[in-house]
Amino acid sequence: MIVVDTSVWIAALRDGRGVEARILGSLLDADEVALPVMVRIEMLAGASRRDLPPLRKALSALPLVYPADGTWRLIDSWIDRATRDGQRFGSGDLLIAALAHGIGALVWSLDRDFARMGRIGMIGLYEPPA
Repeated sequence: MIVVDTSVWIAALRDGRGVEARILGSLLDADEVALPVMVRIEMLAGASRRDLPPLRKALSALPLVYPADGTWRLIDSWIDRATRDGQRFGSGDLLIAALAHGIGALVWSLDRDFARMGRIGMIGLYEPPA
């Protein structure tokens, strides 16, 4: 399973013929994408009035991942770990990462913060095929 971060969704929607759109389409066709509730909120909050209804309908086809009590405990432990390593991460990124971790999913993002999370062993990263 792959958790696709907002950065990839935006790149795919902006350039429907780009590499992100092509790979994301393949992952969607293979039912490999899970949608953290935080990514859904970010996508819908950034949509125009015209784009909101079709985007909401398209995203509703994906399995949603919600936080549980353990999600918050994991984030709390990651904050300690990141601080020891001299790292800082935003709350939204931590939530997305923890939700992916909770379902054993890899994270696909264009955001360098997720790459840093991967380097210190917090999450597994999806590496799209070349």
